[in-house]
Amino acid sequence: MGKSREIRKVVFGTDQRDGAGVRLVRVLGPETTAEFDPFLLLDAFDSLNPDDYVRGFPWHPHRGIETVTYLIQGEIEHGDSLGNSGAIRDGGCQWMTAGSGIIHQEMPQASPRMLGLQLWVNLPAKDKFAKPQYRDLTTAAIPRAAEESGTVTVIAGRYHQTEGATQGDYVKTLLLDVALRPGAAWSLPTDPEATLFVYVVEGSAAFGDSATRVKAKRAALFGEGDELRANAGTEGVRFVLFAGRPLREPIAWGGPIVMNTQEELDQAFDELKAGTFLR
Repeated sequence: MGKSREIRKVVFGTDQRDGAGVRLVRVLGPETTAEFDPFLLLDAFDSLNPDDYVRGFPWHPHRGIETVTYLIQGEIEHGDSLGNSGAIRDGGCQWMTAGSGIIHQEMPQASPRMLGLQLWVNLPAKDKFAKPQYRDLTTAAIPRAAEESGTVTVIAGRYHQTEGATQGDYVKTLLLDVALRPGAAWSLPTDPEATLFVYVVEGSAAFGDSATRVKAKRAALFGEGDELRANAGTEGVRFVLFAGRPLREPIAWGGPIVMNTQEELDQAFDELKAGTFLR
């Protein structure tokens, strides 16, 4: 057996409004970047009331990051300055490399339930000006591994013999949606050099040899080790797992733009004002 990863910190997040008034929980943000590197931001949303989200995120810029929107339930229409448009639906994922700069919008549509996450992954300094691109991953394109303990949906990276639907070009990211049956035990060999955390969507689970229990709507950051162990609670558990090696680079963050220096950040906003942001 490998060395178990134990919980370093449990994060609750804060209720916020973003975009044109979308209600969400900001789980990770500027104050967590050092510990969660290379992951910058995690927003979680779960609502039965369309008034919480239909005003959406109208046209706005990004530079220097990748955004990953994983929609468990609901529908989000989107468009961008590259001419792309479409919709993310139940179980789908959109992986967007903002790179040198992109302007886009994300507009959630009224649905019985809007449940999902948006993750921001930092880009290394050498790749901040990479060519922008989209990966639209439908439910059918994302493989699922069925096991005795439950199911593992492999959005990015590799899970045992199952290759995920994609892989980050700049930060190799493991992104799994894990649903375990009540009382089930599950373990995963992990890259000992990677930052690893989970966000519990529903239910609860005990993690690590210390069996620290984490309830729904919380994120847990794990310490060093090469194996993650989980035991689902009596109601079962569903959590999303994120892992990637830290960049350990300086961060200059201004709203939707994340660079390495204040000068680069100022340049981005000057270009926005001058109309020269898109390259």
